[in-house]
Amino acid sequence: MTYCVIPGCISPQNPDSAKFCSNCGYKLRLKDRYRPLYPIGRGGFGRTFLAVDEDIPSQPHCVIKQFYLESQHRGVSQKAIELFHQEAVRLDELGKHPQIPSLLAHFEQNEQLYLIQEWIAGQTLSKELQQQQIYNEKQIWALLQDILPVLQYIHQHQVIHRDIKPENIIRRDSSTKANVAQSPGISYSSPTVPLSQNLIIQSQRNPRRLSSNKTQRLPLTESKELVLIDFGIAKFITDTANGQTGTVIGTPEYMAPEQIRGKAFPASDLYSLGVTCLHLLTGVPPLDMHDSLNNCWVWRDFLPSGKSVSKHLGNILDKLVHNTVKKRYQSADQVLQALNSTSPAIQPVIHACASQRLISAVDLDYTRLQDLLARKKWQDADQETWDMLCQLVNKTPGYYLNKQDIANLPCDQLLKIDQLWINYSGGRFGFSVQSRIYEAVGEDYYSFCDCISWPVHNSHLRDQDFEFQLQAQVGHLPSRRWVGGFDWWLHAGAVARKLAQCNIL
Repeated sequence: MTYCVIPGCISPQNPDSAKFCSNCGYKLRLKDRYRPLYPIGRGGFGRTFLAVDEDIPSQPHCVIKQFYLESQHRGVSQKAIELFHQEAVRLDELGKHPQIPSLLAHFEQNEQLYLIQEWIAGQTLSKELQQQQIYNEKQIWALLQDILPVLQYIHQHQVIHRDIKPENIIRRDSSTKANVAQSPGISYSSPTVPLSQNLIIQSQRNPRRLSSNKTQRLPLTESKELVLIDFGIAKFITDTANGQTGTVIGTPEYMAPEQIRGKAFPASDLYSLGVTCLHLLTGVPPLDMHDSLNNCWVWRDFLPSGKSVSKHLGNILDKLVHNTVKKRYQSADQVLQALNSTSPAIQPVIHACASQRLISAVDLDYTRLQDLLARKKWQDADQETWDMLCQLVNKTPGYYLNKQDIANLPCDQLLKIDQLWINYSGGRFGFSVQSRIYEAVGEDYYSFCDCISWPVHNSHLRDQDFEFQLQAQVGHLPSRRWVGGFDWWLHAGAVARKLAQCNIL
């Protein structure tokens, strides 16, 4: 089968020998060379396809990553296109490492951007976990020893991966001629769009491809089986394409706290690697092992009965997933040194979680909000959030808040409310998510409302103006039902300024 990659084609399947799509009429081969076979992934930023390179006699498999981005702002589109080409060169450099897929080509065709990357036959760690159940300590040691040098390499090239998780680590098949049909466990992530940004790229420029004069790849040793994938161009172009200081990129349950707020460091990748290890050790989803009220990890409580982790490894994992950046390992090399030390180099401060209600300095109880969010009772959680905001500024629950009230909200309590919404919505909802969208649209309230599917004007039936479900637009909740005052529409700017003042953005 040959697959048509034109977005919107309603009948993309074509015979192997076809040159043009029987439905839409477009050429099926990219650059008259790469023949798509079938889709293997999809995201908000594009799609991923398995393909064959027909220019090479053996017709090896490869991966096509398609970015279909559109923008009404010509300047934003051109900036994103420029960054696409610049950062493709960086991906080409990264691909010289044996544990990172090679970049074979990049170009523009039919107003879409494309990457062609090496196909890695094998299984993701996520698939391995499903098949063999949980990992043992020896396997976690091996994972860290194998992946940390890769992180060290990319960080030395000033690249932060930002989406380390089991789905993005593949164990390469021992046979270099692995049959694709026999590798159902493979999972290539599709390009993903940041939650707070809707960049779409339309290109009129001539297609361009990387030079074929590539530096020879580093040798692959038998001990280096793991491959790190999903160095999507989206991670590089979206941070600066719209003049923003940072965007949320990654998978929320594996993301470091600072990354959720739009800032990432090498230590953020190490945090995600630590969370990956915790998931593989327990088989439990990361969010279930994190006590949001007390803001600490309780992963030891989820170890299977009769299974323990050595103090040495436990201390390393605790430090990898410390909430504070400065208290984490600052480089992959530091983690490797700790792994190879005969005794724990630095004893991390472990914050034990107490099984009790979290009461704030103003006697604010977050237990009900956490329970409502955990049970996906979005409308009740929205009402509870309104009541809590009123309590924080000494107003009777149900009263409206104005700009001055927003300015008077205590930072630590606002952060706790925001984190609960982010954690239980998988990064879709929260005040900080809304504020990043507000900044991404140039602080234009009409565009902001359009992005998150809010009505521009308040009605007397406010409950009917909002969708209280997880499928609502990113940033849709919490609602603005609590906002009042004669200039109520300025609340988005007031919230963004408050979050920035509190270092939440």
